[in-house]
Amino acid sequence: QVQLEESGGGLVQPGGSLRLSCAASGSDFSIHVMGWYHQFPGKERELVATITSGGVTNYADSVKGRFTISIDNAKNTVYLQMNRLKSEDTAVYYCNAAVRIRGGIRGPYWGQGTQVTVSS
Repeated sequence: QVQLEESGGGLVQPGGSLRLSCAASGSDFSIHVMGWYHQFPGKERELVATITSGGVTNYADSVKGRFTISIDNAKNTVYLQMNRLKSEDTAVYYCNAAVRIRGGIRGPYWGQGTQVTVSS
């Protein structure tokens, strides 16, 4: 089993920045791909960005040029640097991971979510 622990959410003014972190823990695994999703009230969870263990990234159009995803494979940790935040970025952000265990891919695993609120 793999657990994901997120940190870094909070309240920020429009135009500000936040950095989210998500650390994966467990036994005998390595990262295949990690990512961030957000969920607005009453809506489905949506992809924000993903990154493979090799560093290949994918972003939602709404965050391109403002958000940067990165990964530290040694720490099994993914980061989301969010710049030039807008009020419409307000949502619960969830960390997601698929991992390699004994030659197979397992997951997705989800974190508990962290609230990001962009407001003046």
